[in-house]
Amino acid sequence: MNVFLIGPMGAGKSTIGRLLSQELGLEFHDSDREIEARSGTNIPWIFDVEGEEGFRQREETAIDELSQLDNIVLATGGGAVLREANRRNLQSRGTVVYLQTSIEQQLERTAKDRNRPLLQTENPRAVLEQLIEQRDPLYRDCCDLLIRTDRRHPRGVVNDIIRFLKRQQPLKKI
Repeated sequence: MNVFLIGPMGAGKSTIGRLLSQELGLEFHDSDREIEARSGTNIPWIFDVEGEEGFRQREETAIDELSQLDNIVLATGGGAVLREANRRNLQSRGTVVYLQTSIEQQLERTAKDRNRPLLQTENPRAVLEQLIEQRDPLYRDCCDLLIRTDRRHPRGVVNDIIRFLKRQQPLKKI
C-alpha cells in the first residue's frame, strides 16, 4: 500500500505524512527532503542556480523513484502535480490524498519559512492565490480523496485518511 499526499505548501503534508506513516507502520518519505539529500543542497539554492525547471526535473526523477517503492507514505512538494508524469505515476502507484487548505492558513504556516523560494516576494498572498488557481484543478483531477486541513489537528486528518483507506482496501496489521 502506498499513500501519496499532494496539496499546496503549508497544507500539512509533511506533518500529516509522518503521523500517517507511524499509524500505518509504513515508511515515510518527503520528496523535497529527498531532492535536498540527493543534491547536497537546499531547494532555494537549486531554484537560484537551476531555476524552477531544473528543480522540477529533479522532482520528477525523485517522485518516479520513490513512488515505485512499496508500503510508503510520500509527501510531495506543492508543485509536483504540474508535471503530467508525476500525476500519472502517483495515480497508478497508490492512493492520492489532496490536503486542501486556505490561503490564510498557508500564510500563517509559511510566514517564517525561508525555505520556500516561490514565497520570497513582497506579496506572498498574491503568489499563493495564483498558485492555487493554477494547481487546484490538477490536485482535484488526480486525487482519490480530498481533505480540508484548515484549523484541524493533524491526528484528526490522519484518522480520516485511515478510515478512507480501510473502505478502499483491507489494511494489514503489522
